[in-house]
Amino acid sequence: MKKLPFLFLVLLLVSCGASSTKSSAKRPLFEVLTQQNDGGASIRFFEILSEPNEIKMLQNDENLKNKISSNDIQTSNFIILNMGNKNSGGYKIGVENAVETDKNIIVTIKEIIPGPNEMTTQAITNPFCVVRINSKKEIIIK
Repeated sequence: MKKLPFLFLVLLLVSCGASSTKSSAKRPLFEVLTQQNDGGASIRFFEILSEPNEIKMLQNDENLKNKISSNDIQTSNFIILNMGNKNSGGYKIGVENAVETDKNIIVTIKEIIPGPNEMTTQAITNPFCVVRINSKKEIIIK
């Protein structure tokens, strides 16, 4: 009967000593930091931010300040996607795909437009999206 508590104690100590190794998972090529139906620019444009002073400007935005680290300034580029003025809700802009080549990153943009019979809010909106590209390679937008 004394063997049972001893065996239990040994098992407990062995299981406590087991350690897990941290997974060094690679970051995805792109991450959407914010995607909103309103609040963007009134004209349609895409802007690539790669300079430290441009990226630091993003850190001043309330929605982005906790999503961009000082390390990102050295290792990432950012894209601002603005869809421009839309006369109703239901519009959305974002990244459909990003592919890394030897020399650059090719980013495919996706715009969602509401269908003719789809119910939408009747208000002027300015959809936009901010994306982090986890690379300092040149970015080509399609």
